[in-house]
Amino acid sequence: MSPSATAVSAPGKVLLAGGYLVVDRDYTGLVFGLDARIHAHVQELSTGDGVKLSEIIVRSPQFKDAEWRYGYRLTEGDGGIEVTQLKGHTTSAQSRNPFVETALVYALTYISSHIDSRIEPASVTICADTDYYSQPGSSDDDSVLSKGRFVNFNVPLSKANKTGLGSSAALVTAFTAALLAHYIRSEADPWKTESGKARLHNLAQAAHCAAQGKIGSGFDIAAAVYGSCIYKRFSPAILEHLGDSGTPGFSIRLKETVDDTSPSRKWNTQIDKSAVGIPRGLRLVMCDVDCGSATPGMVKGVFSWRKENPEEAALLWETLQKGNEDLAQELRRLSLCPVLSTNPYNNLRDIILTIRSLIREMSKKAGVPIEPKVQTELLDACSQLPGVVGGVVPGAGGYDAAVLLIEDNHDTLGEVHRFLDQYKAESAGSEGATIGKVRLLGVKQEMEGLRAEDPSLYDGWLAR
Repeated sequence: MSPSATAVSAPGKVLLAGGYLVVDRDYTGLVFGLDARIHAHVQELSTGDGVKLSEIIVRSPQFKDAEWRYGYRLTEGDGGIEVTQLKGHTTSAQSRNPFVETALVYALTYISSHIDSRIEPASVTICADTDYYSQPGSSDDDSVLSKGRFVNFNVPLSKANKTGLGSSAALVTAFTAALLAHYIRSEADPWKTESGKARLHNLAQAAHCAAQGKIGSGFDIAAAVYGSCIYKRFSPAILEHLGDSGTPGFSIRLKETVDDTSPSRKWNTQIDKSAVGIPRGLRLVMCDVDCGSATPGMVKGVFSWRKENPEEAALLWETLQKGNEDLAQELRRLSLCPVLSTNPYNNLRDIILTIRSLIREMSKKAGVPIEPKVQTELLDACSQLPGVVGGVVPGAGGYDAAVLLIEDNHDTLGEVHRFLDQYKAESAGSEGATIGKVRLLGVKQEMEGLRAEDPSLYDGWLAR
């Protein structure tokens, strides 16, 4: 185990294009990392002379009573590491954190298969950049206290409102990477090599899917590890055979899966970073939309329609895939131009409008509000502002977020801020949803994935 502290961060994400399509291996998603990051800091847990503990303490000091203490032991029959939550010192009835707990089980199980020495106790501190959560007041509200880069949200984690930037995927990825770097000496910076990144990606995908209780597309983990990319998902069968942690042979199956040594279940994820770029004069920005209602089961609704109308759906999805590829290619082309022409973004604007039109068609056919009327009005209004190229409802769509491509200058950013501060929707829309406040988040695109951080960044947040 490394005697020094280890600190790692992973970016958030936004699926700019490829919502729903990215679930299918026949299609791809254009995903951008965001410069809002989740951080994990690991250090040895000090114990008294002669005292041997098997305990890992995880703290999230930006939130009230956010501390989880775990005991751990190696199970029989190659079942891996069993983790038991211990009674915390901060509250009498501590809630579970399934993402932390599951990531800890998977990381320690994998680590135990790679080191001969005992897994020593450790203290893990998790910090989140400000824009992962909607703040309860303005920047000068006494309930929000800042210490350096990070903000004390001053609420329990369960009461914090997420802004949808992919916090669980970034958490699992940073947490897993920090533990691996801390315990496996030969992998001090496992994210610096392609093989190391691949193992981290595989382990984080397995842990994240287990914590969610389903095998998702995995684009959010890919963005957390690799940063912005064009992503084609892995076959679900790769993870389906793992079984539950603690069952006989789990440790062997996990190691084989993460190290990709099974001849019959090879990872087939495709991650293309070279095909992604943002022109120097453009910036991707996120809007946190406070909407009065949301529609559950959107993914289920779209895939039910697709199953019932396979030919119609196939034609629409192929057309959407072509539009998404055109978007990525145009952004990349513009990013490589040394000098931009007059009105350089006209083609980009047309591609975005085409994609939105296809999304609204899918919304109508499937009866699912992917781009609901209130969002259409918001995006149309924003697109009329000087310097705004266009925008979309990202990912699976719905009511809670919008993403804009704008010219990267102070005037445009200020104009968008002023407009959104005063924005009021014209109508409730046929779905009965109304838009409340729309807040421009302080994030932009991030090409880089996992990275090491200076442990001093967390001074003032670490347990004494």
